[in-house]
Amino acid sequence: MNSLNEIEVDITVELGAASLPIHHLLRMGRGAVIELDTTQGDPLRIFANKTLVAHGEVRVEHGQLGVAVTEKLLRTV
Repeated sequence: MNSLNEIEVDITVELGAASLPIHHLLRMGRGAVIELDTTQGDPLRIFANKTLVAHGEVRVEHGQLGVAVTEKLLRTV
């Protein structure tokens, strides 16, 4: 089991997504807002090595921002 300690996993948490033309992106200034395809109550998507593995929600504890896993997504091989 000690060999598992050496394996690195890239974790990504996605709040939502948006599509917009590059010229709109280039014209955005500081403080610009990009509307995402999710609402405030929608779950976050949690990826491990670009594979969706769970859903979660934002948590703030002791002034620190974090993500709590609310649902693990099981994959059958």
